[in-house]
Amino acid sequence: MPAATATSPWYKHLWPWIIIGVLATSVTLSLTMVTIAVNNPDNLVNDNYYEAGKGINRSLDRELLAQTLKLKANIHLDELTGEVELRLSGSSLPQTLELNLISPTQPEKDRKIALAQSPSEAGRYLGQLNDKVEGRRFVELLGSQEGQVWRLFEEELVGHDKNLVLGDEALQGAEHLDK
Repeated sequence: MPAATATSPWYKHLWPWIIIGVLATSVTLSLTMVTIAVNNPDNLVNDNYYEAGKGINRSLDRELLAQTLKLKANIHLDELTGEVELRLSGSSLPQTLELNLISPTQPEKDRKIALAQSPSEAGRYLGQLNDKVEGRRFVELLGSQEGQVWRLFEEELVGHDKNLVLGDEALQGAEHLDK
């Protein structure tokens, strides 16, 4: 039997270049993904679980205090002027409140708004929001009563001229503290 002879060198054939192209593309994409992962680290992981657990207990104590004071808040965000109007009902009317609009996944979209009590109307608080806020947010309202901090906290869908109501849902996870 006669031996097969190559009629032209390997680099003049199509298939070796296709294989080299697939390998070069995979290496380039892998290096690109590594670069993206290194430049944008995941900031959602908490390494100190014990401290996070203690914080959860403190939050439940503050929410239980708000429930004991029968606090309820109606919040209106005016997108045109940026004005935040809050009406608070219950057994606590502090001079100032802190309203936090917390994004579940993007910390750069978190907003903190200082609210001051209206001089003309008790239970009405006003503040200013610098930019438009839309989407799912954790809404946290902090105030104090006789040196103790209370907290109203709920997940809400913030949108165009939508009123938010805090304190209308039962406190989850603190059934054993109520007794």
